[in-house]
Amino acid sequence: MRKFISSVLTISLFTALVHGQTLRQTVRGTIVDADSRLPLVGAGIVILDSDPWLGTTTDERGEFRFERIGIGRITLHLSYIGYGSKTLPDLEVNSGKELVLNLTMQESITKLGEVVIRAVKTKGDAVNDMSLISTRSISLEETKRYAGSYNDPARILTNFAGITNTQNGENDIIVRGNSPKYVQWRLEGTEITNPTHFADQNASKGGISALNNSLLATSDFSTGAFSPEYGDVLSGVYDIKLRAGNNEKFESSFGFGLLGTDFTIEGPFKKGYGGSFLVNFRYSTISLISKLGLINVEGTLDFQDAAFKVVLPTKRLGVFSLFGLGGLSGFSVEDAKPQIASTPNNGTNPAEITEDFDKDTYLANYGLNHTINLNKKSYFKTTLSYSSTGIDEDIFKVRTLKTYHPQTGALLDSTIDKKLNNRNRSAKETYRGAFTYNYKLNAKNNAQIGIKYALFQFNYNQSWLQSNEADRFTAVDFKENAGTIRSFISWKHRINNGLTMVGGFHTMHALLNHKNSIEPRLAFNWKLNGTSTLNLGYGKHSTMESIHNYFVKVIQSDGSTIEPNRNLDLLKAHHIVLGYEKRIGENIRAKTEIYYQHLYDLPVENNHSSHYATINEGTELKYVTLVNRGSGKNYGLELTVERFFDKNYYFLVNGSLYNSKYKSLEGVERNTVFNGNYLVNILFGKEFSNIGKKKNQTLTLNGKTFLSGGQKYIPLLRGADGKVSVEPVNNRFWDYSKAYDDKIEDLYQVTLSASYKWNRPKTTHEIFINLDNITNNESKLTEYYDETKPDKTGYTSQFGFFPNLLYRVYF
Repeated sequence: MRKFISSVLTISLFTALVHGQTLRQTVRGTIVDADSRLPLVGAGIVILDSDPWLGTTTDERGEFRFERIGIGRITLHLSYIGYGSKTLPDLEVNSGKELVLNLTMQESITKLGEVVIRAVKTKGDAVNDMSLISTRSISLEETKRYAGSYNDPARILTNFAGITNTQNGENDIIVRGNSPKYVQWRLEGTEITNPTHFADQNASKGGISALNNSLLATSDFSTGAFSPEYGDVLSGVYDIKLRAGNNEKFESSFGFGLLGTDFTIEGPFKKGYGGSFLVNFRYSTISLISKLGLINVEGTLDFQDAAFKVVLPTKRLGVFSLFGLGGLSGFSVEDAKPQIASTPNNGTNPAEITEDFDKDTYLANYGLNHTINLNKKSYFKTTLSYSSTGIDEDIFKVRTLKTYHPQTGALLDSTIDKKLNNRNRSAKETYRGAFTYNYKLNAKNNAQIGIKYALFQFNYNQSWLQSNEADRFTAVDFKENAGTIRSFISWKHRINNGLTMVGGFHTMHALLNHKNSIEPRLAFNWKLNGTSTLNLGYGKHSTMESIHNYFVKVIQSDGSTIEPNRNLDLLKAHHIVLGYEKRIGENIRAKTEIYYQHLYDLPVENNHSSHYATINEGTELKYVTLVNRGSGKNYGLELTVERFFDKNYYFLVNGSLYNSKYKSLEGVERNTVFNGNYLVNILFGKEFSNIGKKKNQTLTLNGKTFLSGGQKYIPLLRGADGKVSVEPVNNRFWDYSKAYDDKIEDLYQVTLSASYKWNRPKTTHEIFINLDNITNNESKLTEYYDETKPDKTGYTSQFGFFPNLLYRVYF
């Protein structure tokens, strides 16, 4: 009996300890100098408000560690003699994954005896300290928190001032009225393809990002007046960083959602070695279920992608890093109405003609970075990379005959003819090499110099049926190589602790036709006092146009073809930005920017009665003779009030008033198609932590309201009575005299999301639900000719209500 009672007491005590234990995790990281990238030895790290007090210092490798930290949120304070202190608030500690941080600190330029060290919260500040203006960082937590992001790093951008998309379900990025095709994507410091499944030929649109946000580190997005290192870009720069895998223990995660099912694994190569790997693979969930035979779905979007990062440090040869991102996608759509899929002939087919659309795309990006410290003041970085992307598109013209069942009278459709109309085979490979030398002269001065070479290999063939449907016209057919050589020099000078200047030059040389651009850049950041900052920036920028425009074949009056655009010049722009920022307390930031962009040397049609300019080019391509005689301007005002996440809640309110205009040879100033005139975003969120019997659960609620002017469009031809008056026989559908004069409707959208997370010993579980456009608002975007409608007008519209559910476990 005594043994039985003893056993019961032992089991009860063990059960109580297991269920009552505090879940804990390791918090560790590395601190380096912001300019030289050398480790800071002896830097102090304190967990604020810890009881008992918890603090440590970095070792000879700049590393620090805290063991057995309770789950929840913590705030770290960093300090180091001769450096400005730094505070990192509200870092989340979970039981299923170690918190590993890579941190930088900036050396003070004031003598030690004069330094007044203050904690500075740096949320939202750019990771690249050479970017002083129109740049903000985007953390992993923000990509997961903001409603409507779909676990998509591209869609997260539309929460910020001056950035939107077309609202038709695609994840294009429209920055300050500029075309999405002029956005530059970068991964680990080098340019990559548009990382989007189902992307278009201009690399501007797509449906689903191939990047999984669980792999991301804090990244930068710039909207204008770029720092000297960025070139071959006019619109925006998304500089995406992948986090390093855990270099001490193996960790994994598994996610299952409506859009995709993914698995991630990371860990060290061997004990005691600082190297690590991180690998993720994802497959479209519905396609996976269909292929398993559980359901039968016709016309499903099919995609898969993978990404990885491998870090290999050495004792004397520096640090090597391998990274990659690849994806495959495809779809097949019958009767592809403009509302479903955009094709060159949407809105111009007679009632008996429909279109079937088959599309397959791929993307691949691989790179090697090598960084080595030459001495205590300088380091050298080398990047070698390979990228490729391809599109196979077949658009079939299907002629149907409508008949009636002789007995029931039911309307029947019979296919009597199906021909391949538009055919597109586009492939692009890019080989890149880049070298950057960084020299920290002293605390006041840091300089960078770099050179970048890119070799492009193109293989394009595009054709369609002539009007007689017997002959096929080949508009583009080329296998060509092209290249660019770019260089830059950048100098950061800290005039005092409050005033910083970054200046330099970027040069661009296009080897295809030997066009050049020399681009000065200059930016100032002036901290007027402890709470106010003034920014001013200027930059000249240039880029090549989409490659198909250079090799287009244009039919002459005698039936021959020429290639008139091989000598197109670079597109160019002057960017000017003035910004003011006010910190209100520790967590609220009010920020305003005014900007002006003057665009010139824009390719426009060589026709004085034509409105056409390539800056409006979308999925519908127009192959004509072009000249660099167009111009444009984008100008606007942006205002942001942001409360960073603290004490379990945040909010973000921003608004933009802007104009985006251009002129072709006709001399009429028109709106660009991307001129929405205004944007408003209102975001908020509340976290309820330490809930449940074991205090191990967290509920987060988020919401977003979006308002915008609709995109500009080209209307159908109408008579004096306002009724549609097109001439299908003569191929006259659109009223080009009113091109982009107006929108159809304004846009609005309300989105809600919630996540529920619970920590268990060594695992963290999370359920996420996003309810996009809960009011199912479907504002009209554009119109097209549809004989089946009473008014013969169909509309493309805003993407309607869409729920997204995701479950993820970390272990």
